Order: sequence, then structure tokens, then C-alpha cells
Amino acid sequence: MNFATWITVAALSVMPSLAVGEIVNVKAKRSVAETMDALEAAVNEAGATIFARVDHAGGAASAGMELAPEELLIFGNPQLGTPAMQADPLAGLHLPLQVLVYQDDAGQVWLAYEDPAATLSELQGISDDAPYLAKMSGALENLTKRAAGN
Repeated sequence: MNFATWITVAALSVMPSLAVGEIVNVKAKRSVAETMDALEAAVNEAGATIFARVDHAGGAASAGMELAPEELLIFGNPQLGTPAMQADPLAGLHLPLQVLVYQDDAGQVWLAYEDPAATLSELQGISDDAPYLAKMSGALENLTKRAAGN
């Protein structure tokens, strides 16, 4: 190994990395739009704030491109998210929470999200047993199951 390669490897090994959390997929029984409507209703009923609903397929169409139906819901609860960001500001890269509803190549609709307990607990200031992690994970599990029609 030459000196430049050694320096690069050494630098990369000590640099902090942003973890990619566990992706949870939930099979849905309805179309993307119907599933997203159900998810939005469940989030509203839970008292969380919806920040945005992004239609990725609509964006693709506006650029003259095709994409299977795919929408993203961005939402959160400051009572859960703020303590995480107080513990480590980098939590703001993963918050607010996001759920993607998409149709795969076989026509199956899925809800997908990153498990906050897996992702946020990798950050330096957040402990694995922080109570808000379990609450966020539980909320995502419940909300996506309701929206999926399961």
C-alpha cells in the first residue's frame, strides 16, 4: 500500500459516518394514493404534524419522465423529536419522520420507513435506551399497519 492510499484509508477509518438505519417494509392492501390517504389520516388522528406530502411520480411526470406511483409523507411530533435533537443535533438529518409509499415492479404497494431506534441510536449523543426512540418506532409501526389495512 502506498502512502497516499494509507492516508486515505486511515482518514476514512477515523471519520464519523452517518448510519443508514434498518428499513422496515409493510405490505399494503390498497393503491399508493389510498394508502397514503389512510396514512395521512392516521397521522392526523395521532396528533402529529404533517409537514409535507411529496408526489415523486408527479414530479417525474412534470419532467417528462415515468415513475411508478410513489409518495412520501414527512411528519413529526416536537415532543419526541426535540429531545433527540437536543441530545445530538445530527438527529435533525433523520427528523421529522418519513414514510414512503410506493408500488414495486410487480404492482405490490408497500410502506417503508427507517427505524429510528436503529438509525438515531447510532448517533453519538443518543443512548440506545432513550425513551423517545421506542415511542417513535412504535408510532411508525402502528401508523403504517393502520394505513396498510392490516
